[in-house]
Amino acid sequence: MKAAVFRGPGVIEIDDIPVPDIGAGDVLIKVRAASVCGTDLRIMKHGHFRLPEGQQRVLGHEVAGEVVDVGAEVVGFSLGDRVSVVPNVGCGKCSMCARGLNQLCPDYEAFGITMNGGFAEYMRVPAHAIERGNLMVVPDALTFEEAAILEPMACCLHGQRKVDVQPDDVVVILGAGPIGCFHTLLAKQQGVRTVIVSNTRQPRLDIARRLGADITVNGQQDLYAEVQRATDGQGADVVITCVSNPNVIAGATDLIGRLGRINVFSGLGDQARPAIDVNSLHYREQTITGTTGASVRDYADVRQLAASPGVDLSPVITDRFALDDIEAAMLQSASGTGMKSVVLFG
Repeated sequence: MKAAVFRGPGVIEIDDIPVPDIGAGDVLIKVRAASVCGTDLRIMKHGHFRLPEGQQRVLGHEVAGEVVDVGAEVVGFSLGDRVSVVPNVGCGKCSMCARGLNQLCPDYEAFGITMNGGFAEYMRVPAHAIERGNLMVVPDALTFEEAAILEPMACCLHGQRKVDVQPDDVVVILGAGPIGCFHTLLAKQQGVRTVIVSNTRQPRLDIARRLGADITVNGQQDLYAEVQRATDGQGADVVITCVSNPNVIAGATDLIGRLGRINVFSGLGDQARPAIDVNSLHYREQTITGTTGASVRDYADVRQLAASPGVDLSPVITDRFALDDIEAAMLQSASGTGMKSVVLFG
């Protein structure tokens, strides 16, 4: 089968590799769509601590496809099922897994990192992943390419749950890339009355508007003043940071009022640590949290939400590529000019 194989930082090549063999408890899926994630871009640039030097891997963890073979012991999946994959597979034994937080398992496995992922014509889903709920049937209302982007959307739902987003909140979303737009869509679907989105690129703000943003603020406007105006000087209830900029994260406390909550959704890698206003946290009893990934439960819930009447994920998918053009797909994703890039298979 044809696959895009990561051979080391900066090197990904289209190669012909064997179709995976499956065991009695495994499922083989024919990949129909796999979207490019920022994690894929970071692995391409720097490698990954779970990928030893010299280890080759098929990347891609935002995947949807069709079941084409099932092991004799598999229950719950049949040939022809349309499925998508929850990428982080917990060990099933630790305290995090016991709490349903498979993404925080210290001994996790992950498609596209420790196991071959979806930038290939076929992908094996092993028995232990199926047992832990990491393979799910796709609702009929979703296309394969929409199902492929459920994973980042589930991560956003996890972040919003951490700060307990409520319908009467004013929510500020810093950044209008794919993640910021997913946050916008989810907040409005959950009934949030006012969503304010800021970004430096107007085309991305236009997409955020299509997904429900009530107020958009571009780089030429004063975000603090706009938030004060929209909240009668009280400050927002929730701020979600969706850009990897220490200054943006450091300024989040200025935008929320008393009892305000911050979700640091965006990591910083090796960048300098932001200077957080501890007095603001202390005297106004603000809360700052961080989240990473999504649980199996988050994914299951967002799968149903995405299939609800009136939900349209198509504005988030702006670029489509063939597997042979995987490098172009990654370059487009890294450019910041579009939104989600999806690799489509026949």
